[in-house]
Amino acid sequence: MKEALHKIISMSMALIVLLSTMSFSVDMHYCGDHLVDFSMFDKVDTCMMKAVKSKDSSSCEIMEMETETNCCSDIEVTFEGQDDLKISFDNLTFEQQQFVFSFTYSFINLYKEADENIVPFRDYVPPPLLRDVQILDQTFLI
Repeated sequence: MKEALHKIISMSMALIVLLSTMSFSVDMHYCGDHLVDFSMFDKVDTCMMKAVKSKDSSSCEIMEMETETNCCSDIEVTFEGQDDLKISFDNLTFEQQQFVFSFTYSFINLYKEADENIVPFRDYVPPPLLRDVQILDQTFLI
């Protein structure tokens, strides 16, 4: 239970950091009060027909030819993410540089395998077997 809770909390924290640093923009194209096009990643396409205000009312009518007053509008909403999480490594103190160097050096050498297989009894031969005591005494381990 504790491990599952730990994984859930760590994944949620990672998602919070990712979403707080991500920037995106939303583009919308309105003709009058009507939303014609909506785009999250690209620029919106403007409508082929232009909407113009009629002279007698405040509403917009869609006409094929553009006259003197255009009532189409483009709205862009931009959500900026944080830039505070970027760490600059160009202004480290000498002690910090020394720590980073020693940490990477020890971490790399931590998993280094031995170059040769050391056998400490390679130069010694076992004593000669003159008689097999277990068979002579008939004592066997079962």
